[in-house]
Amino acid sequence: MGDTNRPIIGLIVAYTNNRVIGNKGQIPWRIKGEQRRFKELTTGNVVIMGRRSYDEIGRPLPNRFTIVVSKTANYEAENCITVGSLTEAIEYAKENRPGENIYLSGGAGIYAEGLSLADKLFITEVDAVIEGDTFFPEFDESLYTKTVDEQVDGEIPYSYVTYTKIGK
Repeated sequence: MGDTNRPIIGLIVAYTNNRVIGNKGQIPWRIKGEQRRFKELTTGNVVIMGRRSYDEIGRPLPNRFTIVVSKTANYEAENCITVGSLTEAIEYAKENRPGENIYLSGGAGIYAEGLSLADKLFITEVDAVIEGDTFFPEFDESLYTKTVDEQVDGEIPYSYVTYTKIGK
């Protein structure tokens, strides 16, 4: 019997058909409304990200507790701390932000390490092939139940998809 009310560890990402998540330190697309799900899910919760992802945003996200994983930099701001590892970030969140969901929000290193730790993957599948230099890692889809939550048409269509780890 699992505790259905326990906070989840979610991984949240948008990637293209060729698994691109970034190019030269930026998200290489701008799609109106595409980031709505990120805001809806993460508001009031914990967001864990790597240093380069934090640098791209440039500030803690409003109405969320941000944990930056970095071995070299130290960010301190309201609702923002820095720790040295993903494991340390998750432990900090569980101990200090009980009841809040934890969202792993990039970049590639956090995703690669966090895939095995996440209960759910909240993926925005951008229906395009876009050039980039940073990619989301391959994962074994057979370990998950896949749900297409919403499909959005437009100049660049995208889908909100949730992968729930089987047994979670």
